[in-house]
Amino acid sequence: MRQTHKIPELIDPQALYTTNGQEAWRVLGIMAEFAIATERLAGVRPAVSMFGSARMKPGHPYFDKAETIARLLSDAGFAVISGGGPGLMEAANKGAHRGASPAIGLNIMLPFEQGGNEFQDVSIDFRYFFARKMMFVRLASAYVILPGGFGTLDELTEVLTLVQTGKSRKIPIILVGGEFWKGLLDWFSDKLVGEGMIGALDMDLIQIIEEPAAIVEAIFKFYEGRGFQPTRAEREKMLNL
Repeated sequence: MRQTHKIPELIDPQALYTTNGQEAWRVLGIMAEFAIATERLAGVRPAVSMFGSARMKPGHPYFDKAETIARLLSDAGFAVISGGGPGLMEAANKGAHRGASPAIGLNIMLPFEQGGNEFQDVSIDFRYFFARKMMFVRLASAYVILPGGFGTLDELTEVLTLVQTGKSRKIPIILVGGEFWKGLLDWFSDKLVGEGMIGALDMDLIQIIEEPAAIVEAIFKFYEGRGFQPTRAEREKMLNL
């Protein structure tokens, strides 16, 4: 006997709890976030996106290192972009704020998180994670990633995926805290490369650099001879993330 499906079974259950009007307003809200962020950050180039745990307090070695890295990047002419929150996000904004270039915070509205830190020269609030994450990638000439939790890992794996698949331009992806990251990178090599899930050369997308001055130098070296402005082909990629 042939199996048949009733129409209600083919409807997304979520559609039963919302209206077309609500969905339309949500889409408009997403568009508004993209438009506002794009307009306010139009002149931000070059920039470095920095990530790390929201739970690290001032005085922790990671906090101090993040602040130093951001200060050096800012004085070298890079706007520094963080998630705008506490912990290492605050350290990044604080270091940049004390330097020569803007400290930018892309804040996310979460139910149990503190508000944005006080060291943001430019502060933009997002409701939607993916709109915020796109701006991190779209503006960044490099990623500098300090130790952190799920959110930090999410940003790391996202940029690796975008670069590996050619959806984004290749940029320096720099990890700080080699001892912290060692287990994860060993697992990448053992399991992902070892079982053929990524190529061995994909590991070359990641650098571990500890010294703040060496991080700045590595970013400049990467762009030596080509400049920080995206090429026309790279701009096309960024429009189709």
